[in-house]
Amino acid sequence: MASKILLQQTVPNKVNKVFYINNLKILLTTLVVLHHTIIVYCAPGGWYYTEKTTQMAAIVPSTIFVSLNQSFFMGFFFLLAGYFTAPSYDRKGSWQFLGDRFIRLGIPLLFYSFVLSPLLSYLVYYFAEGNHIGYLQYLSDYHLWIDFGVLWFVAALLLFTLIYVGAKHFMTIKFKNPIPTPGTGIILLFAVLLGVLTFFVRIVFPVGWVLKPFGFQLGHFPQYIVMFIIGLLAYKNQWFDNLSLKVGKSLRRVAWLSLIFFPLFFLIKAKLNMPIAWYSGGFHWQSLLYAVWEQCIGLSILTALLSLGKNSLNKSSPLLNKLSRCAFATYIFHPLVITGISLIFKYWLADPAIKFLVLAPFVVMGSFLLGSIMLMIPGVKRII
Repeated sequence: MASKILLQQTVPNKVNKVFYINNLKILLTTLVVLHHTIIVYCAPGGWYYTEKTTQMAAIVPSTIFVSLNQSFFMGFFFLLAGYFTAPSYDRKGSWQFLGDRFIRLGIPLLFYSFVLSPLLSYLVYYFAEGNHIGYLQYLSDYHLWIDFGVLWFVAALLLFTLIYVGAKHFMTIKFKNPIPTPGTGIILLFAVLLGVLTFFVRIVFPVGWVLKPFGFQLGHFPQYIVMFIIGLLAYKNQWFDNLSLKVGKSLRRVAWLSLIFFPLFFLIKAKLNMPIAWYSGGFHWQSLLYAVWEQCIGLSILTALLSLGKNSLNKSSPLLNKLSRCAFATYIFHPLVITGISLIFKYWLADPAIKFLVLAPFVVMGSFLLGSIMLMIPGVKRII
């Protein structure tokens, strides 16, 4: 997900150029909320509370939706984090930069782990499982105190930041000339190579394998690490500014063509009668196929959004400014909104897929509203 670094901060001398980035952050945050909401009702995956539909007409498109999101949206967050890390470090220096990051990343991590996560678990324990005990009594037997939940992203970003500062101290890498902005061919070649690397990582760490208690799914981390580094390079070489509309349109077409390819995965599974887990990892050609597809469509969507957004979303308004400003708070607190609303409507006798369609807009609006309310608390704005 997210931090003030990437969900609020802009480069001072480029303020008139990055409205589209703030608007894309709103879009990405909305996708995160919808991603977790659809997991509650339709798509595969785990959440604090779930009630899954059995309707294949809902399961298939929901699976496609979460697969597409996973292919790019967290990588996009790491790209933007890297993009804004370099100028922040250059302005503040090592110690002020680290102090700022420990406050803006460390405090939300501690809050989520020690306050929000136990509360969410208790709500499910009390209202969904019917264990009617007091909160303090529940906490007396609670032991999952290191649980970053959706803030695994913030924990990873803090780790990447520490590595970046260490590298700045002990390594000096200078390029005589700027690295040219990648074109369509280079981006797709890079995506294929990243897919191959991801395949090898998933032989050991398949999708779904989680490094506890941090919540890291290492099967996705090749993209996250690489996108953070690309974000650093993008700032140094002004790739965002020089990314052409032509490249964006080309990769948008690639993304649509790749999406058409998705039904082939269902066909392969049906024809070979293979376990679906073979797409998630292990030494299977199906895992290689999926990993390459995932990176190709993910990087295509990501780059197309940057390019096309720069040309069509580079505008602002009071509402967009407010939504952008509360995006990180929305990211932190949206699990409370999702879980709360899903528990409230637990006894609504409708198919879970219908519940998702009806409740999703209210979950998104409620998440942004709660995020904006949290920013009204004195001192919170200094952190998030």
